[in-house]
Parts: sequence; C-alpha cells; structure tokens
Amino acid sequence: MQLDFSIVVPVFNEEESLRELVRNIEKAFSSIKKTYEVIFVDDGSTDKTLDVLKRMVSESKKIRFLSFRKNLGKSAALTLGFREANGKYIVTLDADLQDDPSNIKNLYRTLEHGKFDLVTGWRKNRQDGFLKILSSKIFNKVVVPTLFGIRLNDLNSGLKIYRSEAAKDLKIYGGMHRFIPVIAAELGFSVSEKEVLHHPRKYGESKYKFSKIFTDIPDLLTIYFIMKYNRRPLHFFGKIGGAIFGAGFAILLYLSYLRIFLDQKIGDRPLLLFGVLLVIAGIQTLFTGLLADLIVNANSKKGDEFSIKYDSREGISSKT
Repeated sequence: MQLDFSIVVPVFNEEESLRELVRNIEKAFSSIKKTYEVIFVDDGSTDKTLDVLKRMVSESKKIRFLSFRKNLGKSAALTLGFREANGKYIVTLDADLQDDPSNIKNLYRTLEHGKFDLVTGWRKNRQDGFLKILSSKIFNKVVVPTLFGIRLNDLNSGLKIYRSEAAKDLKIYGGMHRFIPVIAAELGFSVSEKEVLHHPRKYGESKYKFSKIFTDIPDLLTIYFIMKYNRRPLHFFGKIGGAIFGAGFAILLYLSYLRIFLDQKIGDRPLLLFGVLLVIAGIQTLFTGLLADLIVNANSKKGDEFSIKYDSREGISSKT
C-alpha cells in the first residue's frame, strides 16, 4: 500500500542528531495526520551513525535506512532515497537539525494549493556563515537567472517537497543536488518556494567550504549542457564543429582563389596550414558529437547502480 509521505534524509557523520531529528519528524506528523516513512541514506559515515540507525530501525517500523560502502556524495544519496521511496509525496531534509520538520505542513499546503510538482524551502533568515550565504546569493541571484531565467531565493535548501513522479524523474550526480529546482524546471515540472524556519547547527561543523563555489560553477554548466543537449549532443557539437569547419573552408577557398586566379604561391603560407587544421578540427568535432549521440542512445535505458553495504529491510547486502 502506498504511503502518503516518504521522508528522505541523506546522512554523513551525524550520529548525535539522528534521534532528535526523528522525534521532530514524529511531532510534525502528529498534526499532519498522514502516513509516512523515514528513509535514511547513510553516505559512508565513519562515526557511529550506522550503529545509531540500526538501533532506531529496531525501535520503529516507520524507519528504514540504506548505507553506502563509501562516501558517494549527496546527489547519490538522494537518488537512492528517491528510488526507494514509497510515498505519494517525497520530502527531503538534512540531518543536522537546521531544517525544521514543522515546516513540512506548510510546504505540503503550498504544493497542493498551487498544484506544483516541487516546492523548495526558502531560508529567509538563514543561520549559516557569511561565506556560505554569499556563495548562495551569487548563484541564486546572478548565475542561475542568467543561464536559465529561473528566479528563486534558495535553490539549495535541503528542505523540499516533491510529488513522487517529479523526484523519481530526476537524474543527478556530483554536485547537481544544489540545483535540483533548476533541473526540475528544465524537465517541465512546476516549481515554487515557501519561506521556512532555519536553525543554527547544533552538533558538529558544517561540511561546506567556500572553495566549493569553484566546483559548483562547472556543475551548473554541466546541467546547462545536459538540459539543452541531453538527447541530441550532436546539435551542440554540430554548431561548434560547423563553425570551425566553415572558418577553415573559407580560408582554403580564399587561398584557392589566390592560387587559381591571381597565380600567387600559397604552399609556404602559414594560413594554408591553419585552414587545413581548422577543417580537420571541425570534422573531428562533428564526429565527437555523433559519438556522443550514440553513447546517449546506448545508455538511455540503463538505471543507476550503487554499491549498498546495508539495507535495513534485508540486512547486510552486496547488491548494486
């Protein structure tokens, strides 16, 4: 039987916060009056997170967890959680207690009232360091609107609610989890935001570093390429290859004119070599696009594969 909600929580070295988080979720759903499950995805934690999760699973049938053999990143954890979720609606939140489960009710109301597919939390009064907030504003206010025309205040909020089909259709890896609303919108899903509470981190230290901004930009460019040319990469490479080939062909045409009609020597001109190189480079770029098209077509039906160390429903497992 399908549940109303699946709460997906990526976890990495958060042993101190897990029990309190579950109590907060239970309190939130006591007023929502809906069925739910909590799916923790342990991203290769090296502290006692796995032991805490095992004990919690034995104490509550609403809790389930899966554990990666090694750290694969938040995108992989979310993808696995989405795949395993059984709820009509899927909620994500971080395990560090900064996201408040009491906001789930308002996010759900916004989703249903506006008939949206995804509503992301807007941490208007964000309780994070200056550099973390600054990097967020750079992407939210400048980079993303420029590339995609999407204007949201808080793309990377961990607290989001999805209709199940929207979450399960997402294909994310690397740092793409930071731009999920962008990806969802580009896939045709309706996206909105709702102001939510945000608390200071209670245990441990944030794993975010400002230097991540230099990896976030390539991730965002990757998303742009995938969203625009995912099904037909030849269109992208074709434009570039065609321009390069055209420039080389024009140079060779000009040199041919000099040789045939003006009887000028062209064999020792650097421009001849440059034109030939451009033509070759253009052809190579076109064939790269063709190869990319073939790869996309060959892999279009393949699913995600993860090496899972532990599934609380099955015990120790070596499945992928």
